[in-house]
Amino acid sequence: MANDDLGGTLRRLRRLASLTQEELAERSAVSVDVIKQLEQRRKHSARLPTLHALANGLGVELTTLLGDPPAVAATGESDGPRFVAVRRAIMPALWGPDPGPPGPGFSLDHLRERIADGWTQYHAAEFDAVLKVLPDLLSDARTATAADSDDERRAGFAALGKALQLAGHVAVRMGKTDLALISLERAIEAAGRSSDPLLRPMIVNSVAWTYQRQGRLGDALSIALHAADDIRDHGHAGTADGLKVWGALTMSAATSAARSNDYERAAALMEHAEKEAARVARLPQAGDSRMVSVFSPSSVRIERVRLAVQYGHPEQALTLAKGMRLSKDAPPSWRTWLLLDVARAHTDLGDAAGAVKALESLRRAAPTWMRHHTLAVAIVRDLWALPNHPAGLPSLAEFLGVGDERRESGTFRPCHPT
Repeated sequence: MANDDLGGTLRRLRRLASLTQEELAERSAVSVDVIKQLEQRRKHSARLPTLHALANGLGVELTTLLGDPPAVAATGESDGPRFVAVRRAIMPALWGPDPGPPGPGFSLDHLRERIADGWTQYHAAEFDAVLKVLPDLLSDARTATAADSDDERRAGFAALGKALQLAGHVAVRMGKTDLALISLERAIEAAGRSSDPLLRPMIVNSVAWTYQRQGRLGDALSIALHAADDIRDHGHAGTADGLKVWGALTMSAATSAARSNDYERAAALMEHAEKEAARVARLPQAGDSRMVSVFSPSSVRIERVRLAVQYGHPEQALTLAKGMRLSKDAPPSWRTWLLLDVARAHTDLGDAAGAVKALESLRRAAPTWMRHHTLAVAIVRDLWALPNHPAGLPSLAEFLGVGDERRESGTFRPCHPT
């Protein structure tokens, strides 16, 4: 579960940001010696405050530095046969046959339902299940684009765009951002041939997220703001679905601004988003919520909690999170991030019991997601290093394998109640 190559990841991200070790030390307030020890693998881990500071100095998510959670069960091969099939579905072989028209038993409504189910599985961290169905989803969506009527063809391209967007998200989760961008660019092309005016900006938001993962914060900010302005300019923000897409783009832009150390702009964008989110419930609802961007008062608040804890304001994060009630359409992934960030805030404040309580809630609400998050492991490892262990920590350590790591390293010790 831990990142076995923290030093290699740190060196790669530092070079992508065009920073010397000395420049990163200045930006992060972490000593050059610690950075050198990590990159030279003389030091294999660091406490969360140090990791926070390094991630902020690099302008990336903490999980990017820790190592992205595995998107599939560990098999030793991230490019096994199942993922090769997804690659082929995203990028069909040259000179392959064009898709034939749908057969008599084909149902576009059923295809849409299957794609929506794929998104539900993705948000529930059921990545193995998504990988299994993606090749057929992409193949069937391409078949739908060869329908006889113009309306059915445009609907087929909309389905293909959503399926390719889903494939792009899965590729990001597997750490293959270049493949993700190929899939998303093809999704944008398909969206342009559909009749859904919101599909293209939704996919642009996925591209912005992928740029963020690559450290391309300026590019991510630019395209998110451009797409959000387009939605406004074309009058699409007058529906619930249109406002959701606009809101998701605006929050994405705020995240990019914050990671670029432009906190004032990020705060202004989030304030605007929070004001507009209150309108969502009052507008006419149209599409399947599983196929539209997540945007609601609670999602804005979750993002504000995330930014607060990431940029060193744990008290503010806990104040924002206190008593929050999530909307029904908030997927498990959003609930996961909220509870992880609450645990991070408690850890930063030295409140081990509060951190354990948040992690126990996460384990009950989304155990699969918790197992996939390297951040959860990092928090538990930090708590485990404390002289006194709060009740509940041993069970969490066992669940995430942290106790096993300690035993294997010879540093395991009994837990002491507070």
